[in-house]
Amino acid sequence: MDRLRALEIFIKVAETGGFAAAARALSMSPPSVTRIVSGLEQHLGTALFVRTTRSVGLTEAGTRFLQDATRIIAELAEAEDAAVGAHIIPRGELRITAPVLFGGMFVTPILGEFLQDHEHVTAEAVYVDRIVNMIDEGHDVAIRIGQLADSSLMATRVGTIRMMVFAAPEYLARAGTPSHPDELAGHNLILPIPVGSSQNWNFQEDGKPFSVRPTARMKINTNDAIRDQVARGWGISRLRSYQIAPLLADGTLVPILEQFEPPPQPIHIIHQEGRLASAKVRSFVDFIVDRLRATPAVNQ
Repeated sequence: MDRLRALEIFIKVAETGGFAAAARALSMSPPSVTRIVSGLEQHLGTALFVRTTRSVGLTEAGTRFLQDATRIIAELAEAEDAAVGAHIIPRGELRITAPVLFGGMFVTPILGEFLQDHEHVTAEAVYVDRIVNMIDEGHDVAIRIGQLADSSLMATRVGTIRMMVFAAPEYLARAGTPSHPDELAGHNLILPIPVGSSQNWNFQEDGKPFSVRPTARMKINTNDAIRDQVARGWGISRLRSYQIAPLLADGTLVPILEQFEPPPQPIHIIHQEGRLASAKVRSFVDFIVDRLRATPAVNQ
């Protein structure tokens, strides 16, 4: 028995209220419809319809089974749509969230390129340095840096980044280059607010993790301002490698204490999957995954 076909015929009989009407709608003969439904009932071991000379009605078991059968057919259609999602025109508003600097440096250019290619999609990007509840706040796609908590959302890894201690060459020429994290205490350190001086900087030595608690002479509430102040030669700070990648590339900043860095952190694209993922989401996720994996700054 073709059970999917049997479900479709069963649903049509229930919708039309008769075997003959269902047969006409399906371009089948009434005896064929009757035989397939009877075979389905025999397979299930229960009657789905109450048959009289004048009408056909669902039994209690048939009513319950109709709900399940309808859901199964609908989910099959949605799965088929998802499998050929590249051929469905993406449309509607796409809502994205990412960390502030990561969003500005990488997501915005990629999003602009995507919208150029998909004229029926609009976008709203929210960049915040906190973990966003995608469901509650209505976001379709999120970029997450670091280890992920268990979730029903789909995660696609696109790269890794490093936590780097860095300074400007002129500062190091003036104040000296620390050779061990313990020597940071003798330097001008810049830390973010609100964590401030309570933040531990994690390192590893000979494969064993350890941390130091830096004392800040300056605290700033945005990472780009921290980066810029270090570039002016004021002192030392620590940020994720992508946040300082352009200034590392041109020599404005240099990494220090690299041999003590903790293991790299993963970068993931988070989104809903399956029948909950629309064509716009599937298309954008494929697009940004390809672009980020080809970006050196997010593949340290």
